[in-house]
Amino acid sequence: MALREGLDQRQVAHRDVWARKETIRRIYRDYHSRLLQYCPQGRLLEVGSGTAHIKEIRGDVVSTDILAFPGIDVVGDAHSLPFANDCFSGVVMIDVLHHLERPIEFLREAGRVLRSGGRLAMIEPAMTMVAYPFYHYIHEEPVDLKIDPFTAVIRDPLRDPFDANQAIPTLLFATDQSRKRLEAEIEQFRVVEVDWLSLLAYPLSGGLKEWCLIPPRFLDSLLRVEAMMPKFVRRNAGFRILAVLEKV
Repeated sequence: MALREGLDQRQVAHRDVWARKETIRRIYRDYHSRLLQYCPQGRLLEVGSGTAHIKEIRGDVVSTDILAFPGIDVVGDAHSLPFANDCFSGVVMIDVLHHLERPIEFLREAGRVLRSGGRLAMIEPAMTMVAYPFYHYIHEEPVDLKIDPFTAVIRDPLRDPFDANQAIPTLLFATDQSRKRLEAEIEQFRVVEVDWLSLLAYPLSGGLKEWCLIPPRFLDSLLRVEAMMPKFVRRNAGFRILAVLEKV
């Protein structure tokens, strides 16, 4: 009880749901496996690890988060990572970028700690034609597609780490124009992969909510069907965007 009382109770609630819901554990196992396959061999860092789920499939990943939790190796701010230059082969993250106050500053910082040829791989909310209404009208986190994610932001020391704009990943990665602008702004990176995931499995799972509309026994089949969908279908109906950047 004392340990739970010393933690952010939103993280405790997420971990409790995680322990009860096999479906969400299997979905995130699929997400983590996808991210890891894009990273070169070598030392890996997870940013915004939350409750450190990734260690269930790869225990040697260095897990970092701005909030302490069992399984987190290093507590620190993603905008100022407490690591030396060029010390990781890969950086992975799920549902982190859209929570960051200064996403461009973070991307530069990720590039600093990556070796040449290292990769940053992430999975984030996607504002597709199908997913946008759900995120905008139902999900508790805001969606603002009118902001410019490249605009400099003054640091707010009182900002809640759970504050978010779910539109940021789509604004940065969804179009050729935005990707070219990103590469011009952050010359150390080139975008090597952008794809869309989770047409049905994730929304039917309820995420980290208590409810779930898909039994675990159907999940693997549904994920296989989603993977077979043409990219234009995924791009218009996916609830997640996957982006992979490589340090040049």
